[in-house]
Amino acid sequence: MSRLPTDLEVGYIGKPHGLRGDLKVRLTSDRLERVEPGASLRTDTVSLTVSTSRPHQQNHIVSFAEVTSREAAEALTGSVLYAAPLVDPDTIWIHELIGLNIVEANGTERGTVEAVQENPAADLLVTSNGALVPLTFYVDHDDMKVVVDVPDGLFSLDD
Repeated sequence: MSRLPTDLEVGYIGKPHGLRGDLKVRLTSDRLERVEPGASLRTDTVSLTVSTSRPHQQNHIVSFAEVTSREAAEALTGSVLYAAPLVDPDTIWIHELIGLNIVEANGTERGTVEAVQENPAADLLVTSNGALVPLTFYVDHDDMKVVVDVPDGLFSLDD
């Protein structure tokens, strides 16, 4: 079974570790439950179930139930790992914001969220009209819109 359209990228597979099929996995997700025993992951071609996992430098050494030899592990080297989105009502997920309308707290519409750009100070909402809105000004969202409370002048190029 290959990945599903709703799956999110959560990491990638590095080199094999040892002779029994263990692999180095680098997570791109900050959720360690992605590599806990029993977790389901997918590549573009195969479904995988985590058997064991342990931290190793900036990676994890992971054994998958479906990978039992170094040769099988080598065949997966370089693969991207995907997983179903997690349900956590207290967390804002980037994929939930993309495509939503941006509305200021006073009701003024400001385009849509096209992307979220990483930034050292705070991630930025990239709007359809070119404005960048730091997530520190995020107030709330629902299925239709993202509400932001920004300082005067942030959208001055749009006016």
